[in-house]
Amino acid sequence: MEAHHSAVQPAPLELWLGVECTLNRVNDSYLNQLGTSGHDRRVQDLDQFAQLGARRIRYPVLWEQVAPDAAAPDWRWTDERLGRLQELGLMPIATLLHHGSGPRFTSLLDPHFPEQLADYARQVAERYPWLPAYTPVNEPLTTARFSGLYGIWYPHHHSDHSFVRALLNECRGTVLAMQAIRAVNPHAELIQTDDLGKAHATPTMQAEADFQNERRWLAYDLLCGRVDEQHALWAYLRASGASAEELHWFLEHRCPPDVIGVDYYVTSERFLDERLELYLPQHRNANHADVEAVRVYQTPAGIAQLLREAWARYGLPLAVTEAHLGSTREEQLRWFETFWQAAEQVRAEGADVRAVTSWAVLGSFDWNTLHTQLQGHYEPGAFDVRSTPPRPTALAKLLQTRAAGHTPEHPSLDTPGFWERPERFLYPPVGLPQLRSEVPRPARPLLILGQGELGQAVAGICAHRGLAHCVVSSAELAATEASAGTLLKLHRPWAVIYTPGYSASGYSANGTRTQRADHLTQQFWQARTLGLAQWAAACAEQNLPLLTFSSDQVFAGSSSVPYQEHDAPSPINAYGRAHLAAERQVLAAHPGALIVRSSALFGLLSVDRLLGQALQTLASGGSVPLDQDHRFSPTYLPDLIHTSLDLLIDGEVGVWHLVNRGESTWAELVQTLAQAAGVPHHRIRPTAGHDLGWPAPRPRYSALHSFRGQLLLSLDHALNRYLGDPQNGLSPFL
Repeated sequence: MEAHHSAVQPAPLELWLGVECTLNRVNDSYLNQLGTSGHDRRVQDLDQFAQLGARRIRYPVLWEQVAPDAAAPDWRWTDERLGRLQELGLMPIATLLHHGSGPRFTSLLDPHFPEQLADYARQVAERYPWLPAYTPVNEPLTTARFSGLYGIWYPHHHSDHSFVRALLNECRGTVLAMQAIRAVNPHAELIQTDDLGKAHATPTMQAEADFQNERRWLAYDLLCGRVDEQHALWAYLRASGASAEELHWFLEHRCPPDVIGVDYYVTSERFLDERLELYLPQHRNANHADVEAVRVYQTPAGIAQLLREAWARYGLPLAVTEAHLGSTREEQLRWFETFWQAAEQVRAEGADVRAVTSWAVLGSFDWNTLHTQLQGHYEPGAFDVRSTPPRPTALAKLLQTRAAGHTPEHPSLDTPGFWERPERFLYPPVGLPQLRSEVPRPARPLLILGQGELGQAVAGICAHRGLAHCVVSSAELAATEASAGTLLKLHRPWAVIYTPGYSASGYSANGTRTQRADHLTQQFWQARTLGLAQWAAACAEQNLPLLTFSSDQVFAGSSSVPYQEHDAPSPINAYGRAHLAAERQVLAAHPGALIVRSSALFGLLSVDRLLGQALQTLASGGSVPLDQDHRFSPTYLPDLIHTSLDLLIDGEVGVWHLVNRGESTWAELVQTLAQAAGVPHHRIRPTAGHDLGWPAPRPRYSALHSFRGQLLLSLDHALNRYLGDPQNGLSPFL
């Protein structure tokens, strides 16, 4: 009988995870990402990670953490975590240094650094002989640049000599570490990561771009034994202090990675331009501009092309070892999906691409300052650590889908990411555009009900984020004879955002001499509540998410601490009673609805006019009476809308409190703005609410907090952004 042999099918593309674990030194301080994210205190995070279906996880066994001095290493934390990962079947790739320079007794420039790192690696292998893979030094080239060339991290040097010395030490340390590890576990793999960006340039700057494009391979080239006298950077290395003997050492001790890990960010590709006058100060160096290519260059390489280049150069297995975008939720989904599709495409072309890594699975802190100071700037990942336990985001669902071998179908994926849309450009585009061959399919919209101030703001931010949307005005809703269900079938939205009735009368003007919502007729609020309940029922019937907004006015104001979602409402005015009735009817009709409670909004046109009038009066020498009795949580409108949209995309339900952290009275708020704007504030007249002519009672205290997760930045941070907006906060979404 003839035997039939089928071709061996390659293993499917794997999902890997990575925990942001940077432990770097800045001057005499160590900045610990694990402590900032709280992962160092939550072993239960590992169980959440395992539910995503990943095969491997880049995980810290950090030298500075385990053995910070010459005393005996403390393995207790690592024992518990690695043991739990082993039980869960989520295999670790052990990272020994992550942008670090080692404990205080050494540094990247210490001639004994390689042997010291190897000694620690040997101890790790002896402690955990089952560990399958290692990254002794994460991103050696990037770390050497930041520490030895740019002076950003310890030891804060600024020379090619220091850069080259740090890189040689890191790479020699990697070779020696793997020798020590493999003496214990001969099958241990080296997963070598680095940021693999690319430089583009004007003709005048092309020589510098060519140099940078050779330099980006140096760590891989050294480990693979490719650096000899014929190497393009041999003369540069020798002129920067490297001896021929130590370069030849790498030829004699080749340690090619088992997997080349490619890290890539939206900032990884750069565009160099000698025409300094064309660029903003933050993009200028001493003699040329250096800007993110995506902001000016028509045809960045992109992750697919960089994978092709790495495969062509080395012919070694590849993995995308960091795929992260600190942005809005749908852009995070688009970014990761772009990487996954690119990896699949390059695999189909014949390259051995093994995995795409969701980095950072818990998000990351303070990379907006290159991790030189910890200020709390947070970018969520597959989980959001601002909730306890960390809350899975929409990205977690996408990862689960990909790990299971399926294609995700979130509606926001039908729109290209901002890096492919025209609004990505900060400057006039350079070069010819790369035309898309395929015609994108039409995206299902968000249906925004109401064209008042809040509805307009939501629509503006949706446009900015590339979220397809359709707006139905309150007048159209009132005039149409079509039912909510009929309109849903007509527009085919994937979610509905209900904003009618949320306007200046409801949100803005707290503490000022303007007409309050309580002046509106009871019939208005009854009609609004009834209309919202009908939409909730229609959305529930068609299994559509619904987002609507509520108010701090549902609380009586008798508390002295901020109200949380589980606190019992007890409104004392018609506005609050209407909102509470709407909340209850919505959740009764649609338990899967999302209701966002907030407080007085700034960045809303009516409030901005009133605040502007108050500041103008003060600037001209006049006095302004402002409420001093009632404390609330002023909230910046763009923050509210962006975060509400993120929660909607995440599939969150129920009541959420979204306010900027902090509280104020109107008198205090205007005083803060006046001080920041340099306007005299001594003529603010703090005034009791009843003397301001309020027609209805107000809660004396209505500050909000969220036990589900305090997601918005501080009030001070929001006020700084509001004042810095070129439109003075009038159009913050443009």
